Amino acid sequence: MSNPILNEKNFNEQERVYDGLPMTINGTIQVSLFLGLLLVCAASFVWTRYSAGMTDMAMMLTGGGAILGFILALIISFTRIKYLVPVYAACEGCAIGGISAIFETQMPGIVIQAVAGTFAALFAMLLLYRTRIITVTEKFRSVIFITTASIAGVYLVDIIGRWLFHMHVPLINSASPAGILVSVIIVAVAALNLILDFEYIEKGEQMMLPKDYEWFASFGLMVTLVWLYLEILKLLAKINKK
Repeated sequence: MSNPILNEKNFNEQERVYDGLPMTINGTIQVSLFLGLLLVCAASFVWTRYSAGMTDMAMMLTGGGAILGFILALIISFTRIKYLVPVYAACEGCAIGGISAIFETQMPGIVIQAVAGTFAALFAMLLLYRTRIITVTEKFRSVIFITTASIAGVYLVDIIGRWLFHMHVPLINSASPAGILVSVIIVAVAALNLILDFEYIEKGEQMMLPKDYEWFASFGLMVTLVWLYLEILKLLAKINKK
């Protein structure tokens, strides 16, 4: 999702830094790399537990990481406690490690394809943003926000339907041509959310937001990348099932 912390309401006179170091793009990159390392380490640990036959432990870490990661994301979004951001990265790593191991067992080679697709989308969106082929306007921001919120709503309905009624939303789970098309659209929306993240990070530096916002900007970027990776993984799984 687009950055839930670094948004337009933060760009005001009260948030600017006049004493001390402000947020920078380079600082945000460094924090993002650190969080990425934490995520990969946690994911690798859960993956190796799954590969070693410790399925119960791996599933516990996967489910626990997903639930705790979601809770931490909400807390960080509303409280701006930067010390929780590394914990969030580790939890997401646990969740991704288990999910990836399951997909890889069923469809060998799918994880490396999903990782490659995620990085390809990241650099493609960065190029489109830096060259100003895609510019962030109010209309663009509104369309992406509304579309993202709609997707989140459909997923929420699907989760509730599964738990309470043992039913699910057909199109987002189907490997039919229509289901694949829906996944392609969701992947595109997730990728376009990266454009918003880049714009927020750049504006944060220009407006001299506090140094701590490097953590929050990196957190928002990680949220988007995790979502994008999972959607690409799901899309590839649908294609492989055809």
